[in-house]
Amino acid sequence: MKVILLEDVKKVGKKGDLINTSDGYARNFLFPKKLAVEATKASINDMKLKKQSEQRRHDEMVEQAKELAENIKGSSITIKVKAGDGGKIFGSVSTKEITKAVKEQLGFEIDKKKMELKEPIKSLGTHIIPIKLISKVKTELTVKVQEL
Repeated sequence: MKVILLEDVKKVGKKGDLINTSDGYARNFLFPKKLAVEATKASINDMKLKKQSEQRRHDEMVEQAKELAENIKGSSITIKVKAGDGGKIFGSVSTKEITKAVKEQLGFEIDKKKMELKEPIKSLGTHIIPIKLISKVKTELTVKVQEL
């Protein structure tokens, strides 16, 4: 029996896959748990339409992320902190402060989880922070840490 999976099923397939399975497995396990539907012409057509709309939505998100990456790439922000001798700052500058400064100075919303900062900034100077907006779209932001 041919079925279309509505959810990921271990060792069977992923959501949206058209698989061939035994009648008993489909009727006794997949259908009662609403993990699959029988593959009719209408359900196959619905699946294709859903995949197309998801692909369009994903393409739009990638395009928006590329625009944001271009805007971020050439820009820099300045963060002023209290510092002691030798350029050591009191405390550190984390992604939370960087996100707040980006919103205030550049007007962009960037999720702090998208910044790939290995450890908080603990010294004065210019630092380059990699930002991963979407799996294929990466950019860099220049952060200047200055003394108050």
